Amino acid sequence: MAKDHEYFMKQALGLAREAEAHGEVPVGAVLVGPGGDILGRGRNSPISLNDPTAHAEIMAIRDGASRICNYRLPGTTLYVTIEPCPMCAGAIVHARISCLVFGAKDPKSGACGSLYNLVDDIRLNHQVEIISGILEQEARELIQEFFRRRRKKSGEVPKRP
Repeated sequence: MAKDHEYFMKQALGLAREAEAHGEVPVGAVLVGPGGDILGRGRNSPISLNDPTAHAEIMAIRDGASRICNYRLPGTTLYVTIEPCPMCAGAIVHARISCLVFGAKDPKSGACGSLYNLVDDIRLNHQVEIISGILEQEARELIQEFFRRRRKKSGEVPKRP
């Protein structure tokens, strides 16, 4: 049986839950090669690594590039639970990833269609196919619940739109 988008997004969601268990914002990413093998895995780790660049996408890209001994990743697909930020979108373009699949949009800092669209900008030297909405509800609920708990713990009053 061929693995599909939901299969790989479930892998990314598992990594997001691992990130949350380590006190990080629950975002996970999986880099898949042209043959359908997982080349790289990543979960948010900026707090535990004291590294502001240790987002799930960056970690998965680093893992995959290291495994294949190449900083270019053509023909690969990156699965991410939440729409990537500008930093991660830039890394996706520079790595020449072919396809980005994400769960939920990020209207506050998403750089793949919501706030910006860096990965499909024709002014750049590489464009990435975007597929969004895969296990969207599960991805959205995971991150929303994380921030609800965090606000409740801190006593912050949620802002109204």
